[in-house]
Order: sequence, then structure tokens, then C-alpha cells
Amino acid sequence: QVQVVESGGGLVHTGGSLRLSCRASGIIRSVYNWKWFRSSPGKQRELVASLSTSGTPNYADFVQGRFTISRDSKNTMRMDMNSLKPEDTATYYCNSVIKDLSDEVRTYWGQGTQVTVSS
Repeated sequence: QVQVVESGGGLVHTGGSLRLSCRASGIIRSVYNWKWFRSSPGKQRELVASLSTSGTPNYADFVQGRFTISRDSKNTMRMDMNSLKPEDTATYYCNSVIKDLSDEVRTYWGQGTQVTVSS
């Protein structure tokens, strides 16, 4: 059974840094791309950053220059978050398109990890 699990959230002060990690587990043939979304009370879930199959990163304007998404291995990736602001407070979700051993391609979501930035 394929799963995607995030880790690395926590509480930091304004200007601080955190690293979020995401790991896909199970019997996986290929991981095509990775994305980070976030949601907070009263706001719709929004795309924060993505990493294409070829390794090309893309960022939302509100994190450009502060967040960096990268792939650590075939089944893991991370997002380094610097210069954090209180408005970055949210639950962050990892999203990945994965082909399993039966060649089924599906989108998987993690359970989310909380990031809180205090002012």
C-alpha cells in the first residue's frame, strides 16, 4: 500500500527556518512529481511549491525566494523554509503522483504537518 507521510513541522519565531520532509512508502515503481499545499482556517488550500518529474521547481509568489523544494532520493523530497512569517502558519500537505507496481498512477496526499510562526 502506497503512502505519503510528511514530517518536520513545528513552532518557530518570525524570521526562523524549518525543513519539511515528505516520504513515499510502499511498492513504488515511479514518483512523477511532488507538491506542497497548505491550508489554514478560513482560507482555501493553496499550492505552495512543486517539483516536476524533471526536477524543475516552481513556487507561489508568496514564498518565492524564501522556500526551496528539492528531491533527496527517489521516494523522498524536502522543502526548506526560511524567513518565515506569521502568515506562513498553516497545515502543510505533501502531494505526489505515483505509479505503483501494478502500473496504476494515482495522486496521494499526506496527513499534513503543522507549521506555526509566532510574531
